[in-house]
Amino acid sequence: MPSTLPFQHRKLSTMTLPWPVDWTALFGTVRPLILEIGFGNGDYLLHLARQHPDYNVIGVEISNKSLEKAEQKIINSGLPNVCAIHGRGETALHHLFASATISQIHVNYPDPWFKSRHAGRRLIQRDTLDAIVSRLVPGGIFYLATDILDYAEMAHELLADTRSLTNQQSVPWADEMPGRIITKYEQKGYQEGRPGHFFVYQRNEIAGPDVPVMQELEMPHIVLQTPLTPDDMLEKFDKMTHHIDDIHVAYLEAFMDHRRRALLFEIKMQEPTIDQHFCLTLTPREDGDYTLIYATIGNPRPTLGMHIATGHLGDWLASLHPDAQVVSRKVKEA
Repeated sequence: MPSTLPFQHRKLSTMTLPWPVDWTALFGTVRPLILEIGFGNGDYLLHLARQHPDYNVIGVEISNKSLEKAEQKIINSGLPNVCAIHGRGETALHHLFASATISQIHVNYPDPWFKSRHAGRRLIQRDTLDAIVSRLVPGGIFYLATDILDYAEMAHELLADTRSLTNQQSVPWADEMPGRIITKYEQKGYQEGRPGHFFVYQRNEIAGPDVPVMQELEMPHIVLQTPLTPDDMLEKFDKMTHHIDDIHVAYLEAFMDHRRRALLFEIKMQEPTIDQHFCLTLTPREDGDYTLIYATIGNPRPTLGMHIATGHLGDWLASLHPDAQVVSRKVKEA
């Protein structure tokens, strides 16, 4: 049965919310939306909610510790127009929001990922900016703050090449922002000699990229015929990885469910917009074949990456014996 708790008392997550979210149903009111990505301890998020009582304010944060602090602050505040969601900013932008639905998007002090090999994890890059442009309403505002000069220079180059956003300042970025509250993290930066760099861009009339809302696919499903027993297949399993374009799958472990004589495969997967840690099960059928399908452990979402992970594992299982074959394959290919 649906929870009777106020929505702010529930643990909201990009992995459990509908894709996209009906924000009017969630808040119970029709109001324009403000999104903050990476809200830290929640002070700026609550500031936005107080400053804009006629807006619904949504915060997304990947840190569980920060999320718990912000959730408690929201409950204590009694503000009806703010909520905190656990998840990545990329997941929220691509999966939770329809096009032209957000009036303001705030990104405060994103993780700079200093090492060159980690640069691909930075939030501000072309795909994310395309999604931001798509999700902003006409005239909507994008705010970015960073205390890392290299990050500011990188962001300036990307924003300057984003024709659908117009700089609202006479300089690439400002060194101060009147009326802005100084968060705990921001104050620490000033004390350590890292002043903030502030960007303000507005969604203009120039058509932006088409970034559709990424929704769930049907459940991937494979039927395997093999003379091997589950014990035989378990013995042959070893850790392996599989990569297609920007989807990365790691098969970590395999376990035997002795009661059902089924195999359980632990998998970690990275897609550009979502990370998942889930399990696939290989279960015997009455006709002697096996069904490979994702387990209902946690909150797995049937994305393209999960389809790819299922298809590759099914192919690997079929490769273990010359008489093995996939007899049914309901998997979307890359």
